[in-house]
Amino acid sequence: MTTPPFFFGVDVGGTNIKIGLVDDEGRTLAYHKIATEESQGPASAIRRVAAELHTMLADIGHTISDVATIGLAMPGMIDIVNGRTMEPHNLPHWFHFPIRQALEEETGATVILANDANAAAFGEYWLGSGREFRSMVLLTLGTGVGGGIIVNDTLVEGDHSFGSECGHIIIDFNDDARQIPTGQRGHLEAYASGTAIVKRTQEALEAGEKSSLMARMNKGEKLTPLMVAEEAERGDELSLFIVMETARYLGVGVVSLMHTIDPGAVVLGGAVNFGGADSPLGTMFIERVREEVKRRAFPVPAKKTAIRFTSLGTDAGYLGACGLARQAYLRDQQAPVTS
Repeated sequence: MTTPPFFFGVDVGGTNIKIGLVDDEGRTLAYHKIATEESQGPASAIRRVAAELHTMLADIGHTISDVATIGLAMPGMIDIVNGRTMEPHNLPHWFHFPIRQALEEETGATVILANDANAAAFGEYWLGSGREFRSMVLLTLGTGVGGGIIVNDTLVEGDHSFGSECGHIIIDFNDDARQIPTGQRGHLEAYASGTAIVKRTQEALEAGEKSSLMARMNKGEKLTPLMVAEEAERGDELSLFIVMETARYLGVGVVSLMHTIDPGAVVLGGAVNFGGADSPLGTMFIERVREEVKRRAFPVPAKKTAIRFTSLGTDAGYLGACGLARQAYLRDQQAPVTS
């Protein structure tokens, strides 16, 4: 028999919405995934999420009254203070919508809003690779580079909801530095993201570099970070160079974050992890990151800061949303009562 309070985590993505119910220890009691149906808009999605929440609770013999708080994780820039989406690039029909209020009205529960990368960071901090530390930085390597920072149990969100945008620290100040899609130059994302990996590889091939990638591309395959990783594993020199160069760029960014925050751990996640800890290529990749950190960082943080892969996988988002909901609930319980 499960005992309240419970916490729901909702992790919204461009294709699917993940919904999980956990107890106070972070144990998942129920989990489900529904289609986002982006073109139907956020109001429709929120109604379907609320219906799913009620069904999940009924299946384990509980009601929404047993839920203390709901954590809602959204992609892209969000207005946390006012509980609104801004302009998430993968949710074009969801611009400027009062998402927090909508879910609160549909469920009757208090909702905590967070950026999805920040929520994933808190998930790893609470239950994953960062659980033994007081502070942690997460870098998520995908189409872009996301991130999250937790210092002494507090997620760094900032005054304008732009905190913890780790992929947008500057690693190249030159006027011809690489650009991100919004036009800014020199950001970490422009060098270490999946998009950057493809661009740098394409440039090398166009410059005449020899690679087994060409044989696959000539057969009609699209160049992707996964293809680069696969050919690197097979010994292709260009592909391996691109992977290791990505690790070098990432190491430069990690040092800046380490010197700013002094975290106990820097955790690397996302789809572009080159197989992670279970892969020889992933092991080479993270060792190259560590080498760059040791070369550039002050001796104490270089020695003491753990650099490791994530352990929660794609569950980090909904678990982190649950964790942030739990944290907000506990904080409210401890707040002094004023007359």
